[in-house]
Amino acid sequence: MKQRTFDLGDNEPGPRDPQVQEGPRVRVLLPVPALGVLDYGVPKHLAGEFEPGAVVEVPLAGRTATGVVWDSAEDGGPAESGKKLPYAKLRAVEAVLDLPPMRRDLRRFIDWVSAYTLSAPGPVLRMSLPASAALQAVPVKRHYRTTGATPEGVRMTPARDAVLKVLSDGKPRMAPEIAALAGVSDSVVRSLEKTGLVQGMDISVDLPYPQPDTSLEGPTLSGEQSAAARAIRDKVWEGGFAPFLLDGITGSGKTEVYFEGLAEALKTKGAQVLVLVPEIALTSQWLDRFEARFGVAPVVWHSEVGQAERRRAWRAVASGEARVVVGARSALFLPFKHLAFITVDEEHDPSFKQEEGVMYHARDMAIVRAKLAECPIVLASATPSLETLVNADEGRFEKLVLRERHGNAVLPEMRAIDMRSEPPDAGTWLSPILVREIEAALAAGEQTMLFLNRRGYAPLTLCRTCGFRIECPSCSAWLVEHRFRRELQCHHCGHVEPIPGACPECKSEESLVACGPGVERLFEEVNHRFPTARTSVMTSDTMMSPSATAQMVGQIASGHLDIVIGTQIVTKGYHFPNLTLVGVVDADLGLRGGDLRAGERTYQQMVQVAGRAGRAEKPGRVFLQSYEPEHPVVQALLSGDGDAFMAAEKEARARHHMPPFGRLVGVILSGPDMKDVLDTGRMLAAKAPIEHGVAVVGPAPAPMARVRGHHRFRMLVHTKKEVRVQKLIYEWLMAVKPKKGVRIKVDIDPYSFM
Repeated sequence: MKQRTFDLGDNEPGPRDPQVQEGPRVRVLLPVPALGVLDYGVPKHLAGEFEPGAVVEVPLAGRTATGVVWDSAEDGGPAESGKKLPYAKLRAVEAVLDLPPMRRDLRRFIDWVSAYTLSAPGPVLRMSLPASAALQAVPVKRHYRTTGATPEGVRMTPARDAVLKVLSDGKPRMAPEIAALAGVSDSVVRSLEKTGLVQGMDISVDLPYPQPDTSLEGPTLSGEQSAAARAIRDKVWEGGFAPFLLDGITGSGKTEVYFEGLAEALKTKGAQVLVLVPEIALTSQWLDRFEARFGVAPVVWHSEVGQAERRRAWRAVASGEARVVVGARSALFLPFKHLAFITVDEEHDPSFKQEEGVMYHARDMAIVRAKLAECPIVLASATPSLETLVNADEGRFEKLVLRERHGNAVLPEMRAIDMRSEPPDAGTWLSPILVREIEAALAAGEQTMLFLNRRGYAPLTLCRTCGFRIECPSCSAWLVEHRFRRELQCHHCGHVEPIPGACPECKSEESLVACGPGVERLFEEVNHRFPTARTSVMTSDTMMSPSATAQMVGQIASGHLDIVIGTQIVTKGYHFPNLTLVGVVDADLGLRGGDLRAGERTYQQMVQVAGRAGRAEKPGRVFLQSYEPEHPVVQALLSGDGDAFMAAEKEARARHHMPPFGRLVGVILSGPDMKDVLDTGRMLAAKAPIEHGVAVVGPAPAPMARVRGHHRFRMLVHTKKEVRVQKLIYEWLMAVKPKKGVRIKVDIDPYSFM
């Protein structure tokens, strides 16, 4: 789809910059939402310094902005607009930054993501450029070392002798460190530079990253692991685009297999590797395994990395110094100099779908990135997504299968507990059967994991006197009680308020009651039933940083906890040798509602959490508490026949032309005035495309009808697979002018329908 190209005359009329004379012009893409590619003039003193990908500073609306020199239409970049601004009206590029130019494969990737997601190219570029401070020159600090010289006529003192003694090891040090070690003032150190006895030098504050050691031997692989690793290594050695699905049961050693491909890539001088993980905070054990295999830690990239470290990492990636990067989905947009291998670990995980800003799926975009970089890519999972399975079945991906647990470990035994015939005691949530199993595990000195994918103490607080339910003032959602923090919180907008002592509606004292269980309420029950057990809760509310997560994982792995209660954060590939019992408190929770992928997602989540049990010598047991044990998802889990379940899902989706056999596009309308939002939706409905293979539903109130004070309506476009959906949506939306204040967001291939 064509992208509109803007020149500066579209948004910033003004007199010609006096330093610009008739000469070359360059096209610059800025990380600004409302703009496309802008034309700028090249001043004489910068002539010859430009090439596509150069990072430049340019004037924009009275300020200086950082952008990237973009490709011309002839180079495959966005098409030129029909009318160019006269050269005399162009503003001049101010500076070319001393940074490696953005490579062509990344520029093409940004254009591709922009076109596919129907996003302006500016916000996509923003994901590739860090904060402006990271683009400036790297700060340096003055260091000193001895020259070894003995200039004549230099008066020596005890203080100067002490400084030279400190520096005698040849290691450069800063003045405060030298002064502290020598017991002198900083001025003594600095004065020695003038004598020639000490040399001063400016050293970057960004230390170089240590390089991985590919000569280190990994663990001995089994027969099927070796075969899979050999297939990946061969493609990495050959080079070129080659997609793999690494389909291995939990505990089968998928990480060690793709480590072999990673090691092969690193044997090529300057080659770089990207490993995408769903949530970087959950990778502490993965990082330990990497360091054990390659001798150093990889470069880590995610939203919680501080600005100084982001600058260091971004520049190291751009220069090629960072050989291996592990990161969340945003790492996909880093400016790799020579990207040679990509792995998407836990490729099925819904966290790879970005729901805000540019709405994209990192797994799908990683495949595009690998194709443009002409490198192999491995999608690894114990429960592959249906989209990936179909690609493998149709021959687009090479499928590698691991069906044996590593070492002597075996898959856990699974059993359903029918909560209709084995209900828990009133006011509790654990069935008698599960309680007995926990007692047995504690008696044997083994660990238990209880899984409930619901944060907080209770999802609803109501008044037993008048029935009032405490809702968020800005969203159509109940406030979740967090008893650990003694507050109510909205998990959509972040609103927090203290737990009131009386009903806000009828003012009745002590009438508020928590309804339904959350992990904190389960923690309360477990502490009451098993008071001597060492119990902890592991959720995104309690694990606030990667270091906190690593500490908790270390406690579990070392046996310092007996019972762990957690949400989906506990399902992410952890290895706990002494964990033998997993109890799923509400196996039906994810099956409620009309989500297209509800069955698939619940099955994946249950397999992943079950996979935490019995990963070492001791066999594992998994109990699923369910009010509907005859449900196909529960039956597939009990039988272990996931292939049959996914085949049934595939057949149902194909019959109704649902993804991956058809296309869905979500159109989300939001604004402060509900009438304006609805009127815009009705105008869109009136202009909806009418053609074969296209159906448009809505507007209808979104299930989450109000978020952060904005009313929300949804429309859903369903098309057959062969329809050029981006062109269709673009032309449709361009035909309607939304009401003032109404925002329209497009979600190609939606995963959430809230």
